[in-house]
This record gives sequence, C-alpha cells and structure tokens, in this order.
Amino acid sequence: MLAPKSEPAAERFHSDLIQSAADLAKRASIETSTRNLAEIDACSSLLARGTDVYIAWVPGSPYRHIVSVAKRLRQAGMNPVPHIAARQLGQRRVAADFLAGLRDEAQVTRALLIGGDSDRPAGVYESSAALLETGLLQQHGISSVGIAGYPEGHPRISDGALMAALDRKISYAAMQGLNLFLVTQFCFEGPPILEWLRRLRGRGTVLPVRVGVAGPATIRALLNYGLRCGIGNSMRALGSQAISLTRLLTQQGPESVVGHIAKNAAELNVAGLHLFPFGGFARSAQWIDNVAGGGIRFAESDSDSGI
Repeated sequence: MLAPKSEPAAERFHSDLIQSAADLAKRASIETSTRNLAEIDACSSLLARGTDVYIAWVPGSPYRHIVSVAKRLRQAGMNPVPHIAARQLGQRRVAADFLAGLRDEAQVTRALLIGGDSDRPAGVYESSAALLETGLLQQHGISSVGIAGYPEGHPRISDGALMAALDRKISYAAMQGLNLFLVTQFCFEGPPILEWLRRLRGRGTVLPVRVGVAGPATIRALLNYGLRCGIGNSMRALGSQAISLTRLLTQQGPESVVGHIAKNAAELNVAGLHLFPFGGFARSAQWIDNVAGGGIRFAESDSDSGI
C-alpha cells in the first residue's frame, strides 16, 4: 500500500501564509471620515459586529462631528475609535468637552492620539505627548490609546525625535496603567515595515502594532494619497508601474505588503491590519472579509520566504 504523498514544502508554506494573513484580517480595523455618512450607515452590513472603525479627523472639521460619527458607529454595532488630534484642540475645556461627548454619547474607550497636521497648534497642546500627559483621556474613560508609527519616517520630524516621543509616551502610559499600541502609516512595500518593526523590537519596545495598509484602489489614487501623506521610499514601488493611463487606472491591493508581514506577524507582535480605504470603504471592507476567509493569493515575491 502506497503511503500518502506529503504536501510539498512550498505549498505548505503558502497555505500557512494564507492562514496567517487570514488571522491578521480577522483582527483588522478600518478607517472612515465624517464626510460620508452612507459609509457609516453601511458598516453593519459590511463589517463584523464590534470591528474597530477609526474616525479620521479632517483638519478644519468641528470636533462635534467626530462625536456624532462615533455615536452613529456605536449604534451600528461597531467600536468607534476616534482620532484625537492634539494640535487641533484649543483650550483644555475644549478637549474636555470633546472627550466627554465621546464618552457619554458613544461610550468610547479606545482612541488614536495624534499630533495633527496643523502647522501651528490651535491652542495649548503642542504635541500628542503633551495632551496624553494631562490625564484627560483616562479621566474620560479612554483606557486604550493608539499612537502613530512611521516605518518610513516622518517628513517633518527626525527619527531621533520620533523615538524620543515614543519613549516619553510609553513611560507615561506605564505609570498610569494605560494600554498603549501603535498604528503605522501605510507603505507600499513590506520590507521597510519589517525593518522598522525589527528595529523597534531590537530596542526593547514591545507594544502591539497594527500595520497600516492601503486598501484596494487605482494606482493613480494610491500615488495621490502617498504624495499627500508624505510616504517615503516605497512610493517607487508604485511609481515604477505608473507608465500609462491604463496602468494608472489599474486596481492594486495590499497583497504584496501583507505577504511580507504575515510570515513574521507572530514573531514581531503584529496585532492586526489597519485599512486605509483610499479606493472606497466598501471595497476595503470586502477585501478584509475575503482575506479573513482565506481568499488571498500570493506571488513568490510577496514574502521574504524565497519560495
């Protein structure tokens, strides 16, 4: 009697990679804004109940809009995770009113604390660290705080300053018993994210990390968002492809980036993916659902496995 054939190593690795990607997608979060209420109302049919939906704070938008969207998401069965942009808040009473509204109207317990894109602070908070250290977040029921990570650096802040600010936040959170985690800016290549994660872990930083990826979108849309957000060297991964109008209109998903991350997710404490839906909320939500169900395929170049 012949023994059953064993699964070839390359096929087994590919299967494990798909499962790892599915696990990351099952823990994925996604972003929306205050501008498209149809997106928000569609959440309950597109996303699993309890999914973290981050609410981007578009510069110039009133903070009450963030509260309204958070309330609407909570009613739809989602977990609202608002951006709290320190430099867009004025006085302490404004910050307190904003946080009280998030707590009382939307039962917010998790938020993403960012500096904000304003050239000048609107009030007393120069940075996200300065706002964090006021204690206002935990006073208003926020016990889980996300902070931004920049695998390709920040266009206006040095790497040294970014790491010093990270250490400052980690130290404060540890003293106050806050649960801190990182959410990265999106990149268009996996290796820069892996290199950044390994540097982070090598220096002893153990915070969970949500890896930001751009949801499926046309290459033209991705290039536009990449330029707007100051994405670094991985822009070349798209720019080298944008050689014709047809190519510019081609849809591209984050499979290549996810392939690199999935193989190393457990080792590097990757908590999940975070989708930036540049090609539309519904399309990114569908991508999450497909990948969570194992519906992703990788090319050999989509991981650092050598297969």
